[in-house]
Amino acid sequence: FNLHMTGDIHAITAANNLFAAAIDTRYLHEQTASTNFLWNKLCPADSSGRRAFELSMRPRLDKLGIFKAAPDDLTASEIERFVRLDIDPDSITWKRVTDTNDRYLRGVSVGTSPSEVNKKTGESLGRESGFAITVASEIMAVLALATDLSDLRARLGRMIACTSRAGAPLTADDFGITGALTVLMMDALMPTTMQTLEGTPALVHCGPFANIAHGNSSVVADRLALKLVGPRGYVLTEAGFGSDMGGEKFFNIKCLYSGLRPSCAVLVCTVRALKLHSNEAPPVVPGAALAAEYREERLGLVAKGAANMIAHIQNVRKHGVQVVVAINRFHTDTDAEVETVARAAREGGAFNIKC
Repeated sequence: FNLHMTGDIHAITAANNLFAAAIDTRYLHEQTASTNFLWNKLCPADSSGRRAFELSMRPRLDKLGIFKAAPDDLTASEIERFVRLDIDPDSITWKRVTDTNDRYLRGVSVGTSPSEVNKKTGESLGRESGFAITVASEIMAVLALATDLSDLRARLGRMIACTSRAGAPLTADDFGITGALTVLMMDALMPTTMQTLEGTPALVHCGPFANIAHGNSSVVADRLALKLVGPRGYVLTEAGFGSDMGGEKFFNIKCLYSGLRPSCAVLVCTVRALKLHSNEAPPVVPGAALAAEYREERLGLVAKGAANMIAHIQNVRKHGVQVVVAINRFHTDTDAEVETVARAAREGGAFNIKC
């Protein structure tokens, strides 16, 4: 939702781009500043000359095997390892994001300003990058899987954005920005209550793509909904992109982390879609009128395309869950076509069929 209804997309955009800015800024400073300069910026001495580590620095220190409490106890070698991430610019996979359909941002050059150069060598510190759509950000997937605020922070800290020149993965914890990311995402952890056109309560929260992430709404929303409906109520949650994408990831990823198990799965299909899956009907062209095959009775196309529906039924049943097939009927669908779908569903292992 891009109208400030849930707020999660805007929070993700801000957090994602903060991480992107931190990566480029850190790379610039490491290429242009001395180790002593970086040390004094990261751990400045107070008025009495004492230094102290911030809590956000502990994950980086622990990763390096540096367990000293006082900064002044670090050796020169340990200081060097701590302050220099030694980012390999060619390994940076973290892109900036926007929720606007702006295709000209898919590929961009960043760091082309005269100020983004190594003043000693004159070398430009710019690189090629690009923007992705906000819901493709890893932060969207992290938010959807987080169970509470502490879990959200831990997951954000483990996100890998690039590697060092030695090949070591560099995370948000290495950059010391996990706390800032968590603050930006804190309010977005709460789902938004809305309703369907029929007045059914609905919790709207998160939308990671199933082709690059896990394709499911949030664990928090599911747990909250189950608490609200009570032991005799029921909650319907969506796994996008079919059983072979969001469905598989629902069982193997979301259920694994949430500890929840569905009582059944609802598989939605249409007569028109099954006709298309027959591979014998004309292609559906956006903006063009539907071919006669989709508007008139074609039992052979429906029967042949039902093989796709049966495959989805079998995919879900492999996880030990019964399947209810819901036929979304259009006014052009005939009774015979609907019955053809229902019969194929029953024979394919569906527990029940609703139209």
